[in-house]
Amino acid sequence: MSSNFVSIILVNFNGEDVLVDCLSSLEKFVPKHNSEIIVVDNNSQDNSINIIESKFPDIRLIKLPQNLGFGAGNNAGAKEAKGNFLFLLNTDTIVTNNFLPHLLELMSSNSDVGIIGPKLVFPDGKFQVSFSPEISFTGEIKAKKMHKNSYDENKLYLIEKDFQSIKVVDIVVGAAFFIRKDLFDLLGGFDERFFMYFEESDLCKRVRDLGYQVLYTPHVSIIHLRGHSVKKSADKMSLEYRRSQIYYYHKHCQSWEILCLKIYLLFKFLYEYLKSPNFYNLEIIKLVFVYK
Repeated sequence: MSSNFVSIILVNFNGEDVLVDCLSSLEKFVPKHNSEIIVVDNNSQDNSINIIESKFPDIRLIKLPQNLGFGAGNNAGAKEAKGNFLFLLNTDTIVTNNFLPHLLELMSSNSDVGIIGPKLVFPDGKFQVSFSPEISFTGEIKAKKMHKNSYDENKLYLIEKDFQSIKVVDIVVGAAFFIRKDLFDLLGGFDERFFMYFEESDLCKRVRDLGYQVLYTPHVSIIHLRGHSVKKSADKMSLEYRRSQIYYYHKHCQSWEILCLKIYLLFKFLYEYLKSPNFYNLEIIKLVFVYK
């Protein structure tokens, strides 16, 4: 087996409407001699399993007995992976070229690099923000401003212009995430207490704490539909987002930042609940008080 063998891992949950395009693109553009594709299914209740088994028999399929979440799903795939490198990829993506040579060359020639995130674009080719400042109370304000600016075409152009070369960043999103297998194993993979959201931010933080860099590269790009799984259950995902956010702050942030976050969440979702009573808003308010 090549020392540059890559295990491409996809975690699927009820993704029948995106799986075919994603897996077909991988089989078309990514050579099999130095890669494998592993799909971890989180107990999908749609036709996902049948699609994979009938249309993609060469792809390794791992069936989990229940939905364990994004991080745990990737961890399950990593345990079975044969590669020296892992490429963690969302199922709502489409590749249009063989992105591996650039990622392998960039990682192999920079021993201090632990994670690389490629450029992500929307189906129409528009630039997608796929990096973030470090998670903190002030960092999230910066990230929120950047994402708000991304909806303004002129401001989005300026962001893209600033990221036309390889850059060291704090975080790259988990939709397309290249990491050394030995480093992933050393860190114990994703923290499975994050069911969804913040797990890649946590892993990037722990990688940086070991002295490795996280890179963003614009020299290969992948189409990302973005939000496929979230759209199906927005309220539930909003609750998971806040649960993971609070856990991340308790794990990595200072006490004053935790307090500021809880005050912000309390007032924001109390106002939302009073304006329009909603079970999930109430559950988020409860999280502020019960999370230790």
